[in-house]
Amino acid sequence: MENITTKNTTLLCPSARPESVESVVFGVVTGTVKEPRVTYLKQPQSVTDELMALSSPVTPTEVFRIAAPCATKSCQHFDGKTCRLAMRIVEKRDAVVEELPPCSIRRDCRWYQQEGKAACMRCPQVVTDNYNPSEQIRQVATPTAG
Repeated sequence: MENITTKNTTLLCPSARPESVESVVFGVVTGTVKEPRVTYLKQPQSVTDELMALSSPVTPTEVFRIAAPCATKSCQHFDGKTCRLAMRIVEKRDAVVEELPPCSIRRDCRWYQQEGKAACMRCPQVVTDNYNPSEQIRQVATPTAG
């Protein structure tokens, strides 16, 4: 695995897909299906085919938290100024940690820049692909108008 340092001027989406340009793994999902928790890597790792293969037999986004430059207008959660997903996570999900997690992408993270530490306190429970979400998680993840 190649160590990299994020030096983006573009903010990073902390819930990106592995096929996104310049994507990096910054965490590994641990815990249980009902109570997932992200374990943060000390340094983000470049997304490679070899790294993604480690998630088999499930999808990489069930196992890894991946960041990539925010897609802004190309993302269903972006309203032109803000990430509505980050906003809904802060509004509708309870914090799951009491201290800021040791996140290697925080300084470039759109969620942190937009919502502050409230987003970080909820981030460890976020799984990009959740195939058995609760009704609350479904509501948070569903893009809404405005």
